[in-house]
Amino acid sequence: MEIPLTDYPSGAAVATDLVNTSPTVTEAGDGLSTPESLVEFLAEHDVRLDAVADRAPTGEDLFQVQLLRREVRGILETETEDQAVAGAHVLTRRAALGPVLRQDVDGRWQWHVPTAPGAPPADELAAFIGVGLLGVVRALGHDRFRACEAAGCRGVFADTSRAGRRRYCRPELCGNRVNVANHRARLRVGGVVR
Repeated sequence: MEIPLTDYPSGAAVATDLVNTSPTVTEAGDGLSTPESLVEFLAEHDVRLDAVADRAPTGEDLFQVQLLRREVRGILETETEDQAVAGAHVLTRRAALGPVLRQDVDGRWQWHVPTAPGAPPADELAAFIGVGLLGVVRALGHDRFRACEAAGCRGVFADTSRAGRRRYCRPELCGNRVNVANHRARLRVGGVVR
């Protein structure tokens, strides 16, 4: 796997979505409960791990990714920048090799971090996420690691938005719930209940 250093938002998005598949976050239960759900998760995020390029993930692969999910949550919940960087370094060291320069299709040199040949899927994914989280700290700052503001939600996320004003781990779910609740509250105050 080749991890482009300039595409840290992808690694951060995978970190956010991986953490928020946890049964402690979602009412629907564990979003990564089967090897097939891991395949779907990786496909949804366009993550192509060398370790499963020619085979399906196993139950052990899934278990290791579930353990990774806990590690990533811990990093997103760190109190200091130094803790976040140290945690992300641990993730990258699991499979990442030193950065290399490669020419893209237009002949421009781009930084990439390759993963070690034969690295297990969870370690490749850890390296991808670690590089993404390091990119967030470097480019945007540790204050972009946040807890969801929706009442009752235990989700966390890395905000890579340009403005840096993201408030919800899953805007399409948590954000919509808050907006609907606020709308209904305004209707009740106005004397109209539907």
